[in-house]
Amino acid sequence: MALIKVMGIETEYGITVKRSAEFDPVAASTLVVNSYKDRAKRQVAWDYEQENPLMDARGFQSEPSAPPPDEESSAVINDILTNGGRYYVDHAHPEYCTPECTNARDLLIYDKAGELILELSARIAEQTFDGQREIIIYKNNSDRKGHSYGCHENYLVDRRVPFQTLVDVMTPFLVTRQIFTGSGKVGAENGTEPCAYQISQRADFFETEVGLSTMVDRPIINTRDEPHADEKQYRRFHVIVGDANMAELSTYLKVGTTALVLQMVEDGLIGDEFKLRNPVAAIKQVSRDLTCKRPLELVSGRRMSAVQIQREFQQRAARFVESRKEESPYYAIEADVVQKWGEVLDKLEEDPMLLRQELDWVIKYSWLLAYQKRHGLSWDDHRVAMLDLQYHDIRPNVGIYHRLLKAGHVKRLVSEEAVIHAITNPPLDTRAYFRGLCLKRFASEIHAASWNSLIFDVDGKSLQKVPMPNPLRGTQELVGELMQRCRSAAELLQALEGGAPAGPSNG
Repeated sequence: MALIKVMGIETEYGITVKRSAEFDPVAASTLVVNSYKDRAKRQVAWDYEQENPLMDARGFQSEPSAPPPDEESSAVINDILTNGGRYYVDHAHPEYCTPECTNARDLLIYDKAGELILELSARIAEQTFDGQREIIIYKNNSDRKGHSYGCHENYLVDRRVPFQTLVDVMTPFLVTRQIFTGSGKVGAENGTEPCAYQISQRADFFETEVGLSTMVDRPIINTRDEPHADEKQYRRFHVIVGDANMAELSTYLKVGTTALVLQMVEDGLIGDEFKLRNPVAAIKQVSRDLTCKRPLELVSGRRMSAVQIQREFQQRAARFVESRKEESPYYAIEADVVQKWGEVLDKLEEDPMLLRQELDWVIKYSWLLAYQKRHGLSWDDHRVAMLDLQYHDIRPNVGIYHRLLKAGHVKRLVSEEAVIHAITNPPLDTRAYFRGLCLKRFASEIHAASWNSLIFDVDGKSLQKVPMPNPLRGTQELVGELMQRCRSAAELLQALEGGAPAGPSNG
């Protein structure tokens, strides 16, 4: 049976400082991340020991370009959050990583919580300025100067699935899913074919089918083999082709549909019948086809549109979900994903503008068309490009998405109360629960953290590491009573050493 899809999203945000003569994105990002930290608590470093982003799923390891940061630097650029996530400086961007989640609804909520964390951080950071400068954060994927930054997804996958099988199935799925996951973009970049408007912000930047890099010669399928879990049982499918989304339905379908397709792969229910003849060309073609109807050429000789390919995946997923109705703990959410997936495909086939309150690329396109009509502007007017960027501004009173939301022109799937709760509280059904609660209660005695371990520093004793190799351990059900019972980190460690049932390290 397919694994529960433990998953997460890591988003690099764009940043600038208004009215700053010497803008330094690294310094600004560091200021923003550090402004969010609770200075009354000890700074917890990120433990890089178990990370290996250079291990390739094809069986080799690349040479490192730079060593990981030292412990002091790690504590400065990292903030491990009480919601179980991570907030840190990645190159020249503030990056927010959600905690591990088991379903699309929870992941959507924690992704949205990240927007509030970034906005709060920026406003606190501004207090160090002279009152004139303003920090602006964008949840987008391009600075329009040739640089693209990512919104990466991660999915727990059974190690027994051959990586080539993942490549064969997931390539056509990821190339065509942008018809509902794209966040929309004015113009083209990276020397690609000119266009007025396209579906995806990231499509122009993919130049090869399979590879390890996430920054140059970007591949559609990333081969990073860094599971953040027991490497003998699991791999992490690291998806780098997705856009950063503002619209909730786009995010919900992005992760919900991908998780279902990966489960079907694990159960051997789908093969390479939709393999594309030229995936790199196809990802750009789909992005430029606002009708979603242009046919793509398959290796088999068939020609199918992005909607038709997605329809095949959706129909198989519908049968798959119903077949597991009695055994899946997340059936209700999975069934909802399949239903919304089908409804979106119906509307895209009839007229994409029917989704002008639901999907990012259509919301933005519809609004820009209306603005152009009112002011007599063309697509190549610089004001249109600026409005494109402003759609992704996370400031609630300035960003176009947020203004449309307040005016009732965008539909929501989750409540603001749930998102606010997720800022400081972890999900209950993954190891993020144990990590988040430990950081809430024992932060002063935690030396470092990573996705799969916590390192405690208690009473001047030698550092003690608590491994967490199974993402589905450390849940409220398994350790909730233990966490309530232990009044200190020392008590917790003693209980774990004594073989507390269902502890984080139990497989």
